[in-house]
Amino acid sequence: MTAADREPRLRADAQRNRDRLLKVARAAFAAGQTPTLEAVAREAGVGIGTLYRHYPTREALIEAVYRAERAQLCSRVEPLLAEHEPVTALRTWMDHYADFITTKRGMAETLKAITAEGTAASASARANINGAVGALIAAGAREGTLRADVRPDDVVSTLVGIFLATDDRGQAGRMLDLLVDGLRAGTPKRRG
Repeated sequence: MTAADREPRLRADAQRNRDRLLKVARAAFAAGQTPTLEAVAREAGVGIGTLYRHYPTREALIEAVYRAERAQLCSRVEPLLAEHEPVTALRTWMDHYADFITTKRGMAETLKAITAEGTAASASARANINGAVGALIAAGAREGTLRADVRPDDVVSTLVGIFLATDDRGQAGRMLDLLVDGLRAGTPKRRG
């Protein structure tokens, strides 16, 4: 975790306000909207001054939504593995990743700018996502249900390719099923 990933400890009421702001912003981005900061504050039931105290710029709000979503996504690995066998946990996690990507689409231009400025830790983000996929694959490899020769970064790149190729969740789901089938133990190993 980088210093930028850590948030200072807030009073309970300030934390509730921050949580509401993030929830409203995330929902708007997931719905494909590009909300104004005023609209986010109004929907969250707080004043614009409260929003600016937490997120002084639109970019700061978008980066906070992105970090919160990424942390939530990565934290789902262990509960999924506790509840499901690794193949099912991996496939379920992929659906959560699809939701994460959907949220990012509404923030794409701003995230590109933040990353270019060096504000968002893209290497850290990749490491977090690769770590989550790696934990799922390793669990399946130990169980003998998933291939041990698969690199997590290859799986993540394939996932991103799927989500760039289609906005149709039905088609994306079928493509994810094909990917998981290719990751199952007993699938012929890759060449080269």
